[in-house]
Amino acid sequence: MPLPSEPLRKLGFLTIGLFDDVDPRPGHESTLDIITLGEELGFDSAWVRHRHLQYGISSPVAILAAASQRTSRIELGTAVIPLGWENPLRLAEDLATVDILSGGRLNPGVSVGPPMHYEQVREALYPDTADTEDFSYQRVRRLLDFVRGEPATDFSGVEGFEVFSDRVQPHSPGLGRRMWYGGASLRSAQWAGENGMNFLTSSVVKAEESENFAEIQLSHIRTFREHHPDGAGARVSQGLVVIPTDSATPEQRAKYQAYARQRTPRTATPQGPARMMFAPDLVGSSSEIAERLYAQVAFREVDEVAFALPFTFDHDDYVQILTDIATGLGPALGWRPTD
Repeated sequence: MPLPSEPLRKLGFLTIGLFDDVDPRPGHESTLDIITLGEELGFDSAWVRHRHLQYGISSPVAILAAASQRTSRIELGTAVIPLGWENPLRLAEDLATVDILSGGRLNPGVSVGPPMHYEQVREALYPDTADTEDFSYQRVRRLLDFVRGEPATDFSGVEGFEVFSDRVQPHSPGLGRRMWYGGASLRSAQWAGENGMNFLTSSVVKAEESENFAEIQLSHIRTFREHHPDGAGARVSQGLVVIPTDSATPEQRAKYQAYARQRTPRTATPQGPARMMFAPDLVGSSSEIAERLYAQVAFREVDEVAFALPFTFDHDDYVQILTDIATGLGPALGWRPTD
């Protein structure tokens, strides 16, 4: 197994937080328990996905506010909040509030574009402005400005007994440096770099110059850093699906392998009009997964990861997977847990 040029610096994980329609609380509590376990295992970060009108976390900021009160060290991220569903000023207030509550541990990841199934939700979401809403990068730019303390209004001062600020309150000074963009294209990578964000790259990319997943992802990482003020030091986190089986039961191994097999066909060629490429799920022992990761040119370009947990597994499966990542895969990649 080849040795990395430098050890993995930050180890994180990503979860979707599924819940039952009839009784949603246990699923939300399971997500919070998983985040707490992540801190106990020494993970550097825990990230939650964002789902609307589905049975996954619809309000990651609220979940992370709760998680901030059950943890003390682990960084808390969103991967990602689709800004087409959000008002940037209101979201900036929520993000800053949770960052303050967490002691500066929030890492918001966002993306742009029209909401999924926009034609079906537009009248519920934007009944008066559906045709004029701006779903471009400018929506992210607005959020960045508000988070970074730029004026939101030309009014401030005292009115009667109330005091008004011209910028979003509370203001969390370090939050602007912890904003991430979740991108799958060269254009997104360049824009994120030019605007001083961090870059989240996942198991999905757009096939623009190649049909080799790792080569495409590498080009995104390098494009991002070429356009970022911090250059080679700009932060990139990779988020592939990894499922170590070191301590798994025979039944769990069979389930994991069947899950990966079912998803493998989509990794062979670009999918759909957007030509999206998917990375294979990595299932096996920690040493086997580490070897496969080191063989990827894109993985060798990063020192941060947020490995994605599979969508549909049980709580006990996630406990086993996270434990094996922290005790087996992480150390095999040169990572050491935070004391």
